[in-house]
Amino acid sequence: MCVGPSFHYNYYMKDASARNMTAAISVRYQQLAKRIQQLPPAGSRPLTVAGRVSGWITAQATTHLNGQPGVHIEDEAVHITAAPRQRLPLNAVLAQLAVSLKDTGCLRGWRNELLDVIGEGRRLAVIERAAVRPLGLLTKAVHLNAWSPDGRLWVARRALSKSTDPGMWDTLVGGLAGAGETLDVSLLRESNEEAGLSASDIEARSPLRIILRMHRRLPEGYQVEDVLVSDCVLAESVQPKNLDGEVSDIKLVTVDELWSMVEAGEFTREAELVILESLKKRMDAGHIL
Repeated sequence: MCVGPSFHYNYYMKDASARNMTAAISVRYQQLAKRIQQLPPAGSRPLTVAGRVSGWITAQATTHLNGQPGVHIEDEAVHITAAPRQRLPLNAVLAQLAVSLKDTGCLRGWRNELLDVIGEGRRLAVIERAAVRPLGLLTKAVHLNAWSPDGRLWVARRALSKSTDPGMWDTLVGGLAGAGETLDVSLLRESNEEAGLSASDIEARSPLRIILRMHRRLPEGYQVEDVLVSDCVLAESVQPKNLDGEVSDIKLVTVDELWSMVEAGEFTREAELVILESLKKRMDAGHIL
């Protein structure tokens, strides 16, 4: 087949545009990754749980937990263990600590959700979700980038009632792994709650992969979080719909619209990282030109 000069010109321009965008994505991703790798808040101390290094407790939380059962405070670290004299196992100690932090104003809300307490790679106990940031405990966030067959991306706007980043745009699905859940189970649960997706809707998704471990200072403490993502292509017949009230809007955007939103700072930092990583992988694979 013979092709004319206009074909070669258009192909060259598309290829050059793709290379330019790939470079811009890489630069922005590296800049953003540096901004979310921060030292712990001033006055924080290392925290051990059951003898294992587990987090970074804020100065405010340390003050309020002084004298609590199972809490031993030293100059260089704070230690939390079971309290056998009070007949309190570790989970009971952590439950009391969470309530104490709530009563003294250290927490942003109360979720009635339990997350695993992880120390040195092991699950040690569980604790109320709202208490993890003042203690600087590790969390694991699972995200789903859901693409359409024609190369657009589904994105979701966080409800104004959200305590963190209200009203900002996010990945279609994103949430923390709950206590005792595997990461795949967490992703399936979040996909259903946030986008009304069934397991069959996303059965062809890619395996969850970790992008990075985020270290970010927050008003209430320290966010230490493994960010994981899976990608899928949703069938045209699938229409995402939020079920848990934590999303105010869901829409499909083109790559150009997506990039404009990124440049305008409309996404949460975490969502932007996840989206940029996926976008670059798709461009490197030739799925976007």
